[in-house]
Amino acid sequence: MLFVILIRSIKGHFTPEKHFAFEGVAWYWHFVDVVWLGLYLFVYWM
Repeated sequence: MLFVILIRSIKGHFTPEKHFAFEGVAWYWHFVDVVWLGLYLFVYWM
Protein backbone atom coordinates (compact mmCIF):
# COMPACT_ATOMS: atom_id res chain seq x y z
CA MET A 1 0.00 0.00 0.00
CA LEU A 2 2.77 2.42 0.85
CA PHE A 3 4.49 1.78 -2.48
CA VAL A 4 1.25 2.44 -4.39
CA ILE A 5 0.70 5.68 -2.48
CA LEU A 6 4.30 6.69 -3.20
CA ILE A 7 3.85 6.11 -6.94
CA ARG A 8 0.54 7.97 -6.95
CA SER A 9 2.13 10.86 -5.05
CA ILE A 10 4.97 11.05 -7.55
CA LYS A 11 2.45 11.14 -10.40
CA GLY A 12 0.55 13.98 -8.70
CA HIS A 13 -2.72 12.15 -8.03
CA PHE A 14 -3.31 13.92 -4.71
CA THR A 15 -4.39 17.48 -4.07
CA PRO A 16 -5.13 19.30 -0.80
CA GLU A 17 -8.84 18.69 -1.43
CA LYS A 18 -8.62 15.16 -2.85
CA HIS A 19 -6.37 12.87 -0.82
CA PHE A 20 -8.62 10.25 0.77
CA ALA A 21 -6.49 7.25 -0.30
CA PHE A 22 -3.37 8.81 1.22
CA GLU A 23 -5.18 9.56 4.47
CA GLY A 24 -6.75 6.09 4.57
CA VAL A 25 -3.37 4.39 4.24
CA ALA A 26 -1.89 6.65 6.92
CA TRP A 27 -4.73 5.78 9.34
CA TYR A 28 -4.33 2.08 8.56
CA TRP A 29 -0.61 2.09 9.36
CA HIS A 30 -1.20 4.02 12.57
CA PHE A 31 -3.71 1.33 13.53
CA VAL A 32 -1.10 -1.37 12.73
CA ASP A 33 1.44 0.46 14.93
CA VAL A 34 -0.97 0.49 17.86
CA VAL A 35 -1.81 -3.20 17.39
CA TRP A 36 1.88 -4.19 17.34
CA LEU A 37 2.54 -2.09 20.43
CA GLY A 38 -0.36 -3.79 22.19
CA LEU A 39 0.84 -7.24 21.16
CA TYR A 40 4.35 -6.46 22.34
CA LEU A 41 3.12 -5.30 25.71
CA PHE A 42 0.78 -8.27 26.07
CA VAL A 43 3.29 -10.95 25.01
CA TYR A 44 6.51 -9.65 26.57
CA TRP A 45 5.28 -7.81 29.66
CA MET A 46 2.42 -10.04 30.78
